Amino acid sequence: MNSSAPKIGFDRFIQLDWAAAALNVRAGAAGLDDLNALLDAAGLGAEAKKKTRTVLNRLWLEPRAELVDYADRGMAIHKTHPNVPVAALCWGMSVATYPFFGKVTELVGRLSAIQGDCTSAEVHRRMSETYGEREGTRRMTNMIIQSQTNWGAIERIEKGKRIIRLATTSIDNNELTTWLIEAAVRYAGKPISVPSLQSLPVLYPFTLTQSLAYLVSNSANLILRSDGPNNQFVSLRE
Repeated sequence: MNSSAPKIGFDRFIQLDWAAAALNVRAGAAGLDDLNALLDAAGLGAEAKKKTRTVLNRLWLEPRAELVDYADRGMAIHKTHPNVPVAALCWGMSVATYPFFGKVTELVGRLSAIQGDCTSAEVHRRMSETYGEREGTRRMTNMIIQSQTNWGAIERIEKGKRIIRLATTSIDNNELTTWLIEAAVRYAGKPISVPSLQSLPVLYPFTLTQSLAYLVSNSANLILRSDGPNNQFVSLRE
């Protein structure tokens, strides 16, 4: 499912207002000049600006072919429901687009699930087990942790050694709820059990408040499958 996805890709610190500006460009509510002005105001050098634009292009401006429709549906939610948190839309798009972003997110969500915090060292160790013990892995992981801090999901304390979850954002919009679930399924690359949807580590900053099995069963993009009387799974509709 992620065969054409970049192995790392999300290799820059991305401020939420930059990602939101890229979403607004896709929605026709802003122009590329507005986005470039934000990046210029941040004092990015030419090379840093180019690499940052590459990440933003993949997120909203030039998504991979298999994610164009997904991005368009996210943009439509943004236009139709202006009160929907833009962080949730950018989060879902990042998880669906970048497996590396998804893996860091899953680890932070899983490791902090019990006590609400975890150490950066543990996240780095687990990422190295998957992607190799190299400087690039560590640096990219730091970029994502820094981005998620800026997006309001976590706080870093003890000079960045410890990560604390912040209060979750309740998601009560039906379209956004199923769209976020779809991001998680796309990241997983396999069906996800319905009972686990309420506490998916990859969606740790959000609380899905709606009846998820009902929403999935009525989704045009997801399908509910049963494996026995009490075992339901959600997968992408082919």
